[in-house]
Amino acid sequence: MTGPRDERPAKDTRPAGTSGHAPDARSRQPPVAKALEAPKVRLFFALWPDAATLRALTDWCAQAHAVCGGRVMRPDTLHLTLAFLGQVPADLVDPLIRLTVERPFTPGLLRLDRYGVFPRQGIVWAGPGDGAPALAEQVAGLWRDLAALGNLRPDHPFRAHVTLLRNVVIKGDNAAGKGDIAPGESDKTAGKATPLPSAPPPLDWHYDRCVLVQSVQDGQSRYEIKATSR
Repeated sequence: MTGPRDERPAKDTRPAGTSGHAPDARSRQPPVAKALEAPKVRLFFALWPDAATLRALTDWCAQAHAVCGGRVMRPDTLHLTLAFLGQVPADLVDPLIRLTVERPFTPGLLRLDRYGVFPRQGIVWAGPGDGAPALAEQVAGLWRDLAALGNLRPDHPFRAHVTLLRNVVIKGDNAAGKGDIAPGESDKTAGKATPLPSAPPPLDWHYDRCVLVQSVQDGQSRYEIKATSR
């Protein structure tokens, strides 16, 4: 005759803090790592050229390329960056679209009348000789409004320019990034010259809006306009 069975559960001899199931790697992931995985998009605010301005900028590209070489920017990528936001969380896109649409943007005139270079980046650009103070004031106001959406701030001072060429080999003293080359000048301090052509007749860009743009990488860089100001 057998006695009654012991119905008590067997004692768990496993080390404390373990269970019968393999731990989910995601459950052990620190919160910071999860935050880093949140999707991000690359955004910036810009002036986008109308058809007439684009044709003129294309001519500027061709004239600079004939002298400097490098890679000519595609016409559909020509723009003037107002505020570069960089990689931002995807959940900021909708608030940024609302800000773009609802925020007034004052029309104005930008006169492009010179070529210049960013030596370290190998970039030749078109820009205004006067620094575009009215546009710079609008950009400062834009950054103030962007601050309400989080940690969005400029990483360098605003400098109005349209990138025309990339991958230009900069020779001479300017290759060390000591300054820009003004139109019609060349840097001969190292016995070599990186000339820029004299600028074409001034280009008057009548702008009346700014756009929020996403930079998309899907084989080649392209830009997607997400919103346009009033």
